[in-house]
Amino acid sequence: MKFNRLTSASAFLALLIALPIFALLFTAMTETGQSFEHIRDTVLADYIINTVLLMTLVGIIVTLIGVPLAWLIACCEFTGKHLFNWALVLPLAMPGYLIAYTYTDLLDYAGPLQTFLRNTFGWSSPDDYWFFEIRSLGGAAAMLSLVLFPYVYLMAKANFLNQNASLTLAARTLGYSPLKSFFSVSLPIAKNSIVAAISLVLMETIADFATVYYFAVNTLTTAVYDTWLGYYDLASAAKISMLMIVGVFALIILEHKTNKRGKDSNSAKMSVQPLSYKLTGKQNVFAFLFCSLVFVLGFAVPALTLLSYAIDYYQDVWSMEVIMYAWNSTYIAIAVAVISLLISLVINVSLRENKSLANQSWFNLANMGYAVPGTVLAIAVIIPFSGLDHWLNSTAESFDLEAPGLILSGTVVAIIFTHIVRFAAVANNNIKTNFQQLNKSYDWAAKSLGAKPNRLFRQVHWPLLKRSALVAGLLIFVESMKELPAALLLRPFDFETLPTYVFQFASDEQLEQAALGAILIVIVGLIPLIFINRSIEQKQN
Repeated sequence: MKFNRLTSASAFLALLIALPIFALLFTAMTETGQSFEHIRDTVLADYIINTVLLMTLVGIIVTLIGVPLAWLIACCEFTGKHLFNWALVLPLAMPGYLIAYTYTDLLDYAGPLQTFLRNTFGWSSPDDYWFFEIRSLGGAAAMLSLVLFPYVYLMAKANFLNQNASLTLAARTLGYSPLKSFFSVSLPIAKNSIVAAISLVLMETIADFATVYYFAVNTLTTAVYDTWLGYYDLASAAKISMLMIVGVFALIILEHKTNKRGKDSNSAKMSVQPLSYKLTGKQNVFAFLFCSLVFVLGFAVPALTLLSYAIDYYQDVWSMEVIMYAWNSTYIAIAVAVISLLISLVINVSLRENKSLANQSWFNLANMGYAVPGTVLAIAVIIPFSGLDHWLNSTAESFDLEAPGLILSGTVVAIIFTHIVRFAAVANNNIKTNFQQLNKSYDWAAKSLGAKPNRLFRQVHWPLLKRSALVAGLLIFVESMKELPAALLLRPFDFETLPTYVFQFASDEQLEQAALGAILIVIVGLIPLIFINRSIEQKQN
């Protein structure tokens, strides 16, 4: 494999991944859109306001949950700490739409909780009492926060663990209480990591579709979905999508600017043992109850609810259809993971061979899709794929051949490609990080012995990269298994995946019928969390 060929392959793959984004931009700028002016003049402002309010509420809630939890686990000793250290990560395995479905069943007017309250206190109608309205913007924010707070928890915890213990010890010698030293020393030092985590949470929030759609909260994501499937107006959907992309890239710029203001200067610990507060009495009880409450609400309640439904309705829900839908999700996820890893390896090997501006540009270009919501990417992929399908069919007809049909936009190829565009960045960043940790002397030694690029990669790079590649592949596999919007918008006729199967039943208020599929999604989501958590513990030991 010659260097020029490798560079050309890297450029081709990066441009291919970025093609839908460019096509979306071109369509949004050149086509008017039949319904866009009407949407702009009537409901667009409401969509934008709801989106901003949702992001604001989620940002506040995940901060109030994730940062205190991170500090308790990193800097305090209390009952159950070692259990909560990994248990608080489990809500990441629970997709936002699943937790929304389960809590709606539990908290709605006809749900068991309100029914119990009415029977207990003799209330006969909603006018007799007040209860939190789960199907609201506040409800959507609460549901998303319960599954997204681990991003803040994990990144803040890592920062607290790496902070210089002597700084907090100095504050303690000046008479600061643990709480005051947290606000005066630990929190200001960790702010960059916290801002980065919140930015990631907000990108996930703006990308969410199923939760806000189920709760009838009109955001830009639901606007894209309704414009495309309701009005079949691709140009208007593209214009709305561009508004979302602008918002996402504004968050990326904010994160980069925050990180550029200066990295934490306390990364090296000056003490052998990290500072740890021994909590006793009421403090110990509060820490235990706070961690327990978050874990129970974020994982235990929805998981046990789904499990009980799956057991109670086992005979009704267990069928060959569920197995077929699980297989559909599995083979799509495997294809996405394998292809994404191959693309990432080509791009990263090219970048390692030559850290030129061009190669760095291809790398950045291939990462664009991760910041784009799945709903937007589905629209972005439809544009070039439908054009290619029409070209292929007209070309075949011009040669008196049978038209192949919609072989790109009308098959699972569109779903797989959309997932690759979105999740290739996971492999790119993971492999790049590990490549940077490999000393260049390995390459120079191998080349001095006459090793060609192919042999260098097979015998030197790959053995050292395969563990990180496995982690990246697992993450991509799980993200692809959980992804709903792209599959919902691009699935062929009479084709279902586990997320779309669950979505269809939940939308019809029949979550019990989809409980088994939902449990399978959660179980798959736990796989990389367990693997990665064990890897982190091994490194710490």
